[in-house]
Parts: sequence; C-alpha cells; structure tokens
Amino acid sequence: MAAETFIRTGRAAFDGLFPLVRSFLEQDVLELHVDGQRLRGYRAPDAKSIWIRDHGDMMRAFRYFEPDLTSVVQHFADTQAASGRVFDYVTTFPEKLPCERENWTKYVRVPVEADVEYRFVKAAYLAWQASGDDEWMRGMLPSLERALRYITTHPWYWDATHGLVKRAYTIDTWDFAYTASRHEWLQFQITDDTYWGLMHGDNSGYYEAFRLMAILHRRLGDQRIAANWDGKAEALREALNRVCWNGRFYTHFVKLTPVTIPGVDEASQLSLSNPMAITRGAATHAQAVSILEEYRRRGAEGRTFAEWFSIDPPFPDGIFGDEKLVAGAYCNGGIMPLVGGELARAAFDHGFEAYGVDILERYYAMASAKGESYLWYFPDGRPSTPETSTSPDALPTDGWGSGAMAWALIEGLAGVVDRGRAFDAVALSPRWAAAGVTEADVSVGYAASGAGLSYEYRQEAARLTIDIRHPGGEVACHVLLPADVRATGARVDGRTMPHTDVQVEASRYVDVPLHVAGASRLEIAIGPA
Repeated sequence: MAAETFIRTGRAAFDGLFPLVRSFLEQDVLELHVDGQRLRGYRAPDAKSIWIRDHGDMMRAFRYFEPDLTSVVQHFADTQAASGRVFDYVTTFPEKLPCERENWTKYVRVPVEADVEYRFVKAAYLAWQASGDDEWMRGMLPSLERALRYITTHPWYWDATHGLVKRAYTIDTWDFAYTASRHEWLQFQITDDTYWGLMHGDNSGYYEAFRLMAILHRRLGDQRIAANWDGKAEALREALNRVCWNGRFYTHFVKLTPVTIPGVDEASQLSLSNPMAITRGAATHAQAVSILEEYRRRGAEGRTFAEWFSIDPPFPDGIFGDEKLVAGAYCNGGIMPLVGGELARAAFDHGFEAYGVDILERYYAMASAKGESYLWYFPDGRPSTPETSTSPDALPTDGWGSGAMAWALIEGLAGVVDRGRAFDAVALSPRWAAAGVTEADVSVGYAASGAGLSYEYRQEAARLTIDIRHPGGEVACHVLLPADVRATGARVDGRTMPHTDVQVEASRYVDVPLHVAGASRLEIAIGPA
C-alpha cells in the first residue's frame, strides 16, 4: 500500500486543507549540520532554530510526508545532560542580528520552562510510531526515562506536596516569567525572587508522557515497568484535576508563592493549554464538555475574530518585561491557530463535531485567502509581525498552528488514528455526517515506513458503506451517524456482525471492531431514530 495522504470530498475546505498545510511545512524545513551529522527538522515560526516543542507538535502533520523523523529527536537525546535535562532548541544560524553574526552551533535551555521533557517524549513516540522502528526506540528509552526522572526529582520542577510539576509564573507554557518589575526585560532564569506555582499544561503534558511510556514498555515487552508508568500517570491526573480544576476549566496558575497582579481577574483567565488537557487525555469527558462550552461562549461574545485565545483575559500591557507584550499580542491574548486546532481535535472526540467542522472551515477560509498562516493574530485579525513580537521572525508559513489544524482534520474529521505503530492497530471514526459530506475518499500513510490505511465512505438513504483497505491489523470502527437516524444492523463483507450503539452528547455512533487483511466492506443499515 502506497504511503499517500489525501482527502477527496468535493469540498475545498477539506480537500485543500492538508495540501495547504503541507505547503507551509515544506517552507519550514531547516537542515543543520552538527558534528558531521545532518539534522532535518522543522523550524519555529518566530526564529530560525529547531525547538523540540514546535518540531514535535508539527510532526503530527509532517509525519505523513517526511521520511526523516528520527534525526532531530536523536540529536536531542545525544545532547541530553547526564541529569536528564533536555535542550529547548539548537541552531547554527545567527539569531540576534546585527550584534550576533557567528554561525556557531548553539544550544539553549530556558530554566523557567518545565515542559521540555514531556515534549521530548512525545516527539520520540511520534517518530517511533510513524517509522515503526522498534530497535531505535529501544535505544531511546533510557534517554526518555532520564528526562522524566529529571523533571520529577529536580527542586525547580517538582512539587512533592501536591505531587505535581511546578514552574515559575509564566503565561501558560511560554518561556519568560513574571518578576513584578524586578528584572529589566524578559526573565528566563530562576532566581531567589521567582514566583512559583502549578501550571496545568505542564501536568497534562506529563500525564500523556507517562501514558506513552507505559505504551512503549508494554509494546517492547516489559509489563512491570509499563504498569508502573500507568500508576504514575493516574496519580498525576488525580492531583491535576483535584488541584487545578476550577469547576469550568483549568485555573491558569495555581500559586505556591503568594503574589497579586493588579489589573487582571486571574480567576477568569482561560489559557491555551485547556484544550490540550482534552487531547492529551487528562480531562474527563465532563471536563472536556465544560472547556469546549467555555470557548464557544466566549467566542459568541464577539470580542475577537476567533476564540482561539492564547489567554483570555490577557495581562496588563508590558508587565512581563517587554512593552511589545500588550494585551492581545503574542501569548498575552493573541489568537492562535494552534489553539484552534487543539479545540477542533477535542471537539470531534467529545460530541461537538459540528464545532470542529466550523473551526476547520474558518481556518481554511482565512489561510487560503492569501496563502498565509501566522503563529498568532491580534484579536481584530491583524497578523503578527517582527515589530510586534518579542521574536526575530514572524513567518507567514507557521507550521505549528497549521499542523494542529491538519491533525484535527485527519484524526478528527476523517477519523484515522494510529493506535499502535505503523498503523497495525487503527481507530477509524469517520465523522463526515457532521459536515454534510456523503462521499469521501481518504488515504493516510507515513512516508517513513510506507504504512497506511485508506477508505471510501458513502452515505445513502438506508445505509452507510465504508470500504477499508489495510494490509493487515485491527480496525476499531466508531462511525458517526447522520442526525435523526439510528443503526438497524451491521454487515462486514456480507456477514451480519454485532454492533454497539454509543451516545456521545447528542451524537450517535456505531461501534464495530474489525480485523482487516487487505480489504473489507462495512455496511451499516440506518433508519429513522
């Protein structure tokens, strides 16, 4: 089976979204030569460097066409400190022109950040999943273990009282801390004056990382270690939801060091890691529904062109040390497609399918109008620029946010999710009914391994038909039904099969587990509800 990825529905917003995102990503490739090795990575939209966070998140989209998924991840492992600490980024290009001109190899770790190690684990997992290279992953596991041991033992990052990861007071996952004007510019360092607290996004990220470690160890044969990671994940999730959940969404920053910031209602601040708590699996279904409703409610107020807030409400202008960080700019209230993509992906899984479709259609209309996508926009729709950002660049080919949108399209709307590695176990959840699409041809494949799955979806008056092509493996079908109908039966390759009716909020699904070896046809008979 060819490792090809496409969607064909006759609707431009769905057929054109992945090619558009791919065109952005292909302009974001950054090749570095370090110690005689070639690193092929995808650069941050605001700097000519490879950050493990941006690269790892963008991998959710570029893994479908990029054959080299391991060189960058391997390099971050090779340069890991003995303590387990991982660098944020690497570059060989001057960053602070005109004063910095040297093309030295430069590595940076920002001390106030607590998210780097879970992002390293996630990037390694995605690279393994797409490449199917078990031996490479066996070699990576010690580095991943050291990274997580570092974050859960270092006094800068682990709060034993609450059993949660802590950090300096930053805006969500960003890399500069509040200092109450004790520092002359952006503060990236830990000092005696650091204001400490618990940021929910770190902890949902480590919850997912712990789960991925359990999956990897179970897959590679160590059930005991896998069970240990599962236990750590559940303990972290319980603590996160007990300490950081405020009844509607996750509190932006639960303070360990008392501090009051005048001019902002911190209790109402909705920050960008909220939808990520859903997509990482840390939020319960009820919490996911609450978060999604909160975003929709704020979006309906009409204060911004999109509800994809980095944080809402923002902090007062300039209080984090740079006059450019006004309310509505960058991570201080800017509108981010990254957040929109995470919201859409969450919406598809939790009964808000029409909302997910709406996000994808709005994003495609915006990005396709000029063939541009930016990391962030002002609330009135103006894009970021180098002059309005604290970073040296503001590329119109942002792969971080656009990649999240492509991820929501492929895994959420088209519904092809790799639950194993190299698609040997797939969750197939076509949700075309939410978009009013009655015919779709979908193919999803990895360039690194050649593995993939394709299907043809057809909706008729009395049945849904899905023709699945897969070289061999388990395919768990979870099919969204059109509104106002119910399933009356299911057949696989002409044989009657048991099916399970599933309700997700107001949405009706039909579950049918399959084993596909080459090709299978699933037919779901439908009638009035």
